[in-house]
Amino acid sequence: MTKRDVAALFGNRFLTEPTPSETFPEEGMTATDTMRLLDEDLVMEGDPQRNLATFVTTWMEPEAQRIIAENLHRNFIDHAEYPISAEIEQRCVRMLADLFHAPGKTTGCRTQGSSEAIMLGALSLKWKWRERRQAANLSADRPNLVFGGDVHVVWEKFCRYFDVEPRIVPLAEDKYTIGPEDVEPHIDENTIGVVAVVGTTFTGHKDDVVGIDKLLRDVRKERDLDIPIHVDGASGGFVWPFLYPDSKWDFRLEQVRSINVSGHKYGLVYPGIGWLVFREESDLAKDLVFYENYLGKTDATFTLNFSTGASMVLAQYYNFVRLGRQGYTYVMETMQKNAHALADNLRSSGRFEVIGSALEQLPLVAFRLASKHAYDESDIAWQLSAERGWMVPAYTLPPNAERVKILRALVKETLSREQIERLTQDIADACDTLDHKGGTTEVERAQIKRGTGY
Repeated sequence: MTKRDVAALFGNRFLTEPTPSETFPEEGMTATDTMRLLDEDLVMEGDPQRNLATFVTTWMEPEAQRIIAENLHRNFIDHAEYPISAEIEQRCVRMLADLFHAPGKTTGCRTQGSSEAIMLGALSLKWKWRERRQAANLSADRPNLVFGGDVHVVWEKFCRYFDVEPRIVPLAEDKYTIGPEDVEPHIDENTIGVVAVVGTTFTGHKDDVVGIDKLLRDVRKERDLDIPIHVDGASGGFVWPFLYPDSKWDFRLEQVRSINVSGHKYGLVYPGIGWLVFREESDLAKDLVFYENYLGKTDATFTLNFSTGASMVLAQYYNFVRLGRQGYTYVMETMQKNAHALADNLRSSGRFEVIGSALEQLPLVAFRLASKHAYDESDIAWQLSAERGWMVPAYTLPPNAERVKILRALVKETLSREQIERLTQDIADACDTLDHKGGTTEVERAQIKRGTGY
């Protein structure tokens, strides 16, 4: 019996041989060996259940997982061959339009995530602005977009990729969102829109959408400039309707013309699924819609990605009909209660300051050291990971609040009250260790994360 035969009988030959990584392998291997090879690599990654950095869903019900697994082979874009998948997408769009208080018939689409939805929504802002300028025989050469420093980096990507001037409102210490007084100096006849965030990645709060809407309505009356709002609800779009149903941020506000939301965040679906919903059909620039018929029937497509699986669309619909408003409210309230419990624990320790927990906020806890120590928030994050495997990000806030460093813990539905108590104790133990050994080296201190996009 050869060595390879023995390995096949008793184990995996890649326990002692190098993993294929540089060149395309000459030979294949058994399915079991391949599975074990990947499992052995992935076991070195962090545990998703202890990942309090990610907004992305890390657990779904077994029935939803079955729906996903049984439809991985279904290409969503083939509407002629898979018309029910296309219909289910539109059911989800209509349900979201209802959730976001659209005044009438509207349109929208699924996307790979909020990044694609933002690109498409912002492109429509630019195209609609250009239509208005050309109709008035005015130049359309210098478009700009106004948003705060609290946005995701994808907004800066859009401006760079599609030749739009970014007008970024800086933040400040103790001011981590933007309002009308921040926006007003930056808008003019070349402004394609204003971005308002509901559920920032930095502290979980929302911009003053009501105030920005009033400002832009006044500008429309006084200066004859119709500047729309796009709401980036990547995280908050599935939270505010259930935790803060009376808070106006959506299509109840007149200037809000489009909203993006991530189904794979608080929509409770695995990655990747996002949604873009317009206030009215006319808010989608028609020139951005393409018509093709090579798959057997004429289809309208409004997308940056083309072929993609139908599984996550079906999983989103599963959640909508499985949970409904009552179920989503229960899940969000459960997460919020546990977030409040963690905030109370950290605050009562006397060691930490909790940021903005009395305001409307995502189910998370943003906190920082309340006084000077021989270590900082990054040291706590590293020590907590080393001792107990928790992934809690530490990062500095955007300009002009970059002197503020915070920790942020996402509290999701898999984080029980018992785990909240364990996390609280583990944070205290990590701080006790740092009290004795001091902070990290200057080399490690230089590895400061600036922002949440890592």
